[in-house]
Amino acid sequence: MLIKRFSPVLLWVFLCLIYAPVFSQSEGIGAWQTTQDDANVVSIVTDQYFSVAFYKPDMFIGTFGGAWKEVAPGKMEVTIEFDTFDSTNVGTTSEMSFSLEGDKLMIEDNAWTRIDDGTPGALNDAWLMTGRKRDGEGEIQTRQIGPRKTMKILSGTRFQWIAYNTETKQFFGTGGGTYTSVDGKYTENIEFFSRDNKRVGASLPFNYDLVEKAWHHSGKSSKGDPMYEVWSRRSTLE
Repeated sequence: MLIKRFSPVLLWVFLCLIYAPVFSQSEGIGAWQTTQDDANVVSIVTDQYFSVAFYKPDMFIGTFGGAWKEVAPGKMEVTIEFDTFDSTNVGTTSEMSFSLEGDKLMIEDNAWTRIDDGTPGALNDAWLMTGRKRDGEGEIQTRQIGPRKTMKILSGTRFQWIAYNTETKQFFGTGGGTYTSVDGKYTENIEFFSRDNKRVGASLPFNYDLVEKAWHHSGKSSKGDPMYEVWSRRSTLE
């Protein structure tokens, strides 16, 4: 089984490996990929948060992620915020040692390849939805940040959104793939979508603008409905 052979624990080790002290912290930021049992495995890492998604072209398999911090040289804490494989992991924190030899990422027999280093996209970070306009019109309705979160995490070329509740440990949905952000135009190319696999392969164009450090995101949803969302960097909220 994929989950048993390539468990979240092993992937936590991966996240520790990429932040080995012999490299600068920025060396680990970006997107990474590997394969397992013919499934794609993609991890997006920012300076405080991470996500890992497992999927095939015709099937979403699972995802987990959360926050990390270095607590001492060679020591890191990883806190899980969402986990579709085992929700009892949500809220747990693990501390472990980490090291890296050379510039190759290896976990047992699994080799990881860098997709990007956080460039060239203008939106590389972890974001939380903090506002939206009903049906894409009218005044912006502010969302209070609590246990129910919708996070979007982006590297330089990859994105993933996740809806979850850290208090109830519920998972509500996710989607992700590649993106571009050029001249105020933000385009998502969907590679996995937990709620409806028929959306895979779609390209969704949006307008985007950074206003007082908030990301204003407007256009039409994957269902074709008008939308206007406001996203804030998690680092400015927590």
